[in-house]
Amino acid sequence: MTNLDERYEPIVVEDRDDIGSNTSANVPLLEITQACPSRRGLLKGLMASTAAVAASSAALPRMVGAAAAEEAAKGPSTLTFTQAPHEIGEAHQVAAGYDANILIRWGDKVVEGAPAFDPLRQTGAAQEKQFGYNCDYIGYQPLPLGSNSSDHGLLGINHEYTTPDLMFTDWYRPPAAGKTEPTERGTTPEETQVELAAHGHTIIEVKKEQGVWRVVENSPYARRITMNTACRISGPAAGHDRLKTNADPTGTKVFGVLNNCAGGKTPWGTIMISEENFNGYFGGGDPASMPEAANYKRYGISAKSRYWWRETVDRFDLAKEPNEPNRFGWMTEYDPYDASSVPVKRTALGRFKHEGATSIVNKDGRVVFYSGDDERFDYLYRFVTAGRYDPNDRAANRDLLDAGTLYAAKFNGDGSLEWLPLIHGQGPLTPANGFKSQADVLIETRRAADALGATPMDRPEDVEPNPVNGRVYVMLTNNTQRKDGQVDAVNPRAANRHGQIVELIPPGGEGHQADHTADRYRWAHVLLAGDPAKSEDKAVYHPATETWLSSPDNCAFDPRGRLWISTDQGEAQTKNGIPDGMYACDLSGPGRALVKFFFACPIGAEMCGPEFTPDGKTLFVAVQHPSEVPGATVEKPATRWPDFQEGMPPRPSVVVITKRDGGEIGA
Repeated sequence: MTNLDERYEPIVVEDRDDIGSNTSANVPLLEITQACPSRRGLLKGLMASTAAVAASSAALPRMVGAAAAEEAAKGPSTLTFTQAPHEIGEAHQVAAGYDANILIRWGDKVVEGAPAFDPLRQTGAAQEKQFGYNCDYIGYQPLPLGSNSSDHGLLGINHEYTTPDLMFTDWYRPPAAGKTEPTERGTTPEETQVELAAHGHTIIEVKKEQGVWRVVENSPYARRITMNTACRISGPAAGHDRLKTNADPTGTKVFGVLNNCAGGKTPWGTIMISEENFNGYFGGGDPASMPEAANYKRYGISAKSRYWWRETVDRFDLAKEPNEPNRFGWMTEYDPYDASSVPVKRTALGRFKHEGATSIVNKDGRVVFYSGDDERFDYLYRFVTAGRYDPNDRAANRDLLDAGTLYAAKFNGDGSLEWLPLIHGQGPLTPANGFKSQADVLIETRRAADALGATPMDRPEDVEPNPVNGRVYVMLTNNTQRKDGQVDAVNPRAANRHGQIVELIPPGGEGHQADHTADRYRWAHVLLAGDPAKSEDKAVYHPATETWLSSPDNCAFDPRGRLWISTDQGEAQTKNGIPDGMYACDLSGPGRALVKFFFACPIGAEMCGPEFTPDGKTLFVAVQHPSEVPGATVEKPATRWPDFQEGMPPRPSVVVITKRDGGEIGA
């Protein structure tokens, strides 16, 4: 670890968005106070892996000379790279033998006519055409459509939120009426317009030529989707009274997508944009006295907003538009191959703080989407389409996401998992409990899952099916608010600072034989994150692991089905003393859960959006909020990554990683 962190005061609180609004009594495994069976099972599985390593090593003497030595040096992991330095620094770092180059940065040109980035003269109009702030999810779609190209494609990239103190040198709050001095820092009206445009999503065309990736300039596919982009609302909640506003009395049209964290892709070539921590943008009035009071409380909406938008944009003022928050918290689908397509908010997938929605085609043709609600003590969800995917008719799949069943997960101490359907009229989801229709169930998905008895989780973030083994992997980031009496089998640690990774095992067999529509699965831990040198962390990895991680956030799978893990320690990064970045491990064989460190973010940044090309030879990653540490400003950042130029602020960027010999990443 470098001495960079000595300039900044360590903060040990959790993510400021992780407000923890679940006050339900849903702790269905309360009696399993130590979760010993689950922990013993995990240790047993990893010890079995160690035994397999020993057995294979015992056979080595039968080999001869250099061949035996080479085989022994490989160790149990199939990942052969030398690990990157596991230390915090001002620049990014990658494993030896790899190149990690900046592809696009905040403020770079996206669409034709975009001006050059000028950090001192930003405007909303310019930002509408430039790459947005805090890049997150990355989705690669090959060009042409239907091909398997790994050197020419489209990238759909989310922009989660803005950090005004790292964007604007004159960030301030206008004086209150009758006052001459600002009482609190805030944004000007023009800076608010910059923030509105810096949120959302970017589509760029990228091409690899002579081994180097570049953005194709003035591409017909290039596009920005911002908080000013008209979107359509579809599905069971479309047109409902609770989605109607003064600007949209139909309840079917909304401007923008908000706080876009992870995402997903559909089998028919569209991209899914999540809406996560939407609550912090709304404020004003007296929310506790409004008709939506219970709904506001469950989603963390209060009179005080995190942003200053409501001062100049009426729709963020609850007193003026009390239904506007109900129009956010959805998954939005758009077609990256058609720059004129209208994004569609698919309400059938539920409203909560979506980390993303990743899909797999079930063996019967129905499509299943998995999603986590990223807040402590909230839930894991699955959506199963009613219709079936037609690989030969893209148009026929257009509205598959408007009809289907949403489920919440309940984990049991015997290693089983139940999927609880959120269907109006079934069980407690009745008018007597405030659910007058399926639209109410979806608008208040969290409260519906509360009523069904879903398992409160340790911040379920990315949830992704592995296309190779057919299993599903859940990134549980952390939860320091879990008490001793609230632990259960799947969330086995109180004051969980480091998180865990859980494997869901559908019945039916491996790979494409797995039944992702089944009512019951099995589950197991892959690892419990934390520092194994500290007994209080109760961390569990493969015994041969030489590094450690905290706060798994997003994930991806390479063509071999190995797990690649990105981390987000938030404000605990300085305290933990390790960078956020990319880790990887096998999921089967003697190297299961043997974690290796591949890429380090610069100080203050988190790692997001890992995405491989189909051939596994390119890995795109998003570096979000570099320099976001206590006390850092534009004038005094912790790093000026990636430009390292005086006067240039730190800039969230997409990084493209390739192997110098042109081979497969990690191989």
